[in-house]
Amino acid sequence: MNTTSAKTLRLGIIGLGNMGSAHARSILDGKVPRVQLAAVCDNVLDLSGYAKDAKIFTSSEELIRSGEVDAVLICTPHYFHTTIGIDALQNGLHVLTEKPISVHKADAQRLIDAHTNPKQVFAAMFNQRTDPHYIKVRNLIQSGELGEIRRINWIITNWFRTHAYYNSGGWRATWGGEGGGVLLNQCPHNLDLFQWLFGLPARVRATCSFGRYHDIEVEDDVTAVLEYDDGKTGVFITSTGEAPGTNRLEITAERGRVVIEDGAIRWQRNEMPMGEFSRTTAGSCSTPKKWTIEIAVSRSGEQHVGILKNFATAVLDGTPLIAPAEEGIRSVELGNAMLMSAFTGETISLPLDGAAFEALLKEKIANSRFKNKVATAPKAAGDFGSSFNVA
Repeated sequence: MNTTSAKTLRLGIIGLGNMGSAHARSILDGKVPRVQLAAVCDNVLDLSGYAKDAKIFTSSEELIRSGEVDAVLICTPHYFHTTIGIDALQNGLHVLTEKPISVHKADAQRLIDAHTNPKQVFAAMFNQRTDPHYIKVRNLIQSGELGEIRRINWIITNWFRTHAYYNSGGWRATWGGEGGGVLLNQCPHNLDLFQWLFGLPARVRATCSFGRYHDIEVEDDVTAVLEYDDGKTGVFITSTGEAPGTNRLEITAERGRVVIEDGAIRWQRNEMPMGEFSRTTAGSCSTPKKWTIEIAVSRSGEQHVGILKNFATAVLDGTPLIAPAEEGIRSVELGNAMLMSAFTGETISLPLDGAAFEALLKEKIANSRFKNKVATAPKAAGDFGSSFNVA
């Protein structure tokens, strides 16, 4: 494995599209201490503007084997997160990958299985884990302050995207290029937070609309019902076709209802847990007394820069990761289960059969009306092609 100095992490970014270039700019602007942008790689874009700051590569394999970097940040289209990630891990580099860590559970497991050296840091870009309101709610749940959770409702329809967005790259919104729609591109953040806060459900039933609002073959509208073995239920709704959109997470628990919306937390707290009140009150239509708590938190955490800083200190100082990549398989599995339920019209039990979903996805790719637009997409985790499109 490449060794780092105590002061600087030499980072290479693979894929300099929207996200990759934003990460590069954060580093070059000095927002990520102790990180040097040592190399960049893209086989589509002109990277000459980076020449004075970093080595330029057009092949991920060459960058990974160059000796110029200690770590890579992977910002390519989704399928390449697996192939390039495995290659980088097997060549001794630390790895930070954009979300999702892979398109489907089977590939996610292949990627995780390649992380065999505990000295290698392997992280995922789940930047919303840095938001203070989600951290606070997680602490309320884990401390037991909310009591037993009965119901979860999350509406995330503020991911509106135009036709121009989907037309911006041939890989977008195709089974072969992206592997899905809103669940694979926008909602990995929310799916990660969902499992981070509440754990994975036991069963999933979902309705997905494919190309409802756009000329695409993948899902742009999803409604899912989630069941947990402890009795709680959840509803997860998302879309890229609604404006103005909503981002409202509502948690109903023994100690009242918590709503997270517009970066704020509002807790209507029961004086007595609802179950206890129901068993002991003499009134037939009474409800527990409550008071409203407005929990003041900052509207946003450090987001992408925060994850980059954490990744660097994890490598240089051994700091615990905010988002270990191994945890990324859970959001992939949850999104896959929603799609599989929509494909089959059945309720899907978790753990998901990753091989069965992979087979369904390959069938979708084979029958895709856009398959000629994504010829550079790898067909298997072992296919280490040097070409990739921009993220």
